[in-house]
Amino acid sequence: MRSKRKKVAVILFGVLFLCACGKQHQPSAEKIHIGVTYYNQGDTFLNQLISSFGNQLEKMKSDKLDITMTIRGASSSQRIQDDQVKELIDAGCNVLCVNLVDRTDPSEIIDLAREHDVPIIFFNREPVAEDMLQWEKLYYVGADAEQSGMLQGELAVDAILENPRIDRNRDGKIQFVVLEGEPGHQDAIIRTENAVDTLKSNGIELEKLSYRIANWNRAQAQSRMMQMISQYQNKIELVLANNDDMALGAVDAYQKLNYTETDIPVFFGIDGTDVGLEAVLDKRLAGTVYNDKENQAAAMAELAVDIVSKNGKARKDKYIYLPYFKVTDDNAASILKKVEMSGKKK
Repeated sequence: MRSKRKKVAVILFGVLFLCACGKQHQPSAEKIHIGVTYYNQGDTFLNQLISSFGNQLEKMKSDKLDITMTIRGASSSQRIQDDQVKELIDAGCNVLCVNLVDRTDPSEIIDLAREHDVPIIFFNREPVAEDMLQWEKLYYVGADAEQSGMLQGELAVDAILENPRIDRNRDGKIQFVVLEGEPGHQDAIIRTENAVDTLKSNGIELEKLSYRIANWNRAQAQSRMMQMISQYQNKIELVLANNDDMALGAVDAYQKLNYTETDIPVFFGIDGTDVGLEAVLDKRLAGTVYNDKENQAAAMAELAVDIVSKNGKARKDKYIYLPYFKVTDDNAASILKKVEMSGKKK
């Protein structure tokens, strides 16, 4: 009996030992902790982009890949954002995604990241080329602002040629105003210049009445638009806005002043936010330009996982640009449907 008991004990010990060894040799999940900081938490487009980014990361999680994300909004303060980057690094983030408050002032962020060997993916607001050369582990994901302005201009050209009533005073010129993003912001300047140049190059005679800075914000755009309406009354025939929120703010101004449909101009935005697409569908906006947040988010997610998996080893493709495309009431519904589908978890 003792001999049998010893054999059983030996067998049990062997099984337990093998199980323990098996557990010890199971590879642990790779941990990726992404720190995100963006210029202002009130920006509609960026909120949707970051939400899409989160959805993409959720889809990439597995037993072998443990992904967490910490998000901070910088309230339009570069000093706050610099402090947030330090906080995110101290919290153990091994890759950063940064939407700069001031695209010309990333040096402190880059120095902090380089000191702790944490790669940075800049997104939506492109640093100047010289700053991108400061370190090999700096990347950018975004779109070409010049293309967005050109496409907005083409949308306006098509609308004007198709609808002569846009020239309400029949003087052969289109009187227009512009709602711009931030003062001196590269994307705002480029969007405006290319939209106007495209209109002119297509034979549309223009008369610029005014412009206002509205900081990408719908409420500010409404206020600035009301100022211009007060000055120019019903002379304004076209409103070019650097983003959808400002275009919708302009629409809000006319609605608040109870203008009839025959007395309001045509409005064009950029970004293709959900509210912008809906406004195109119900014809409050004549068109917008889609800033492909879903594919930008996918590119950011794949890049973040890739550079951490390679222990931060630099990649050659430091810049990733996704194309814009035009949105009218013909394709707005299908785009909205695709956006909704992309937001669903697998």
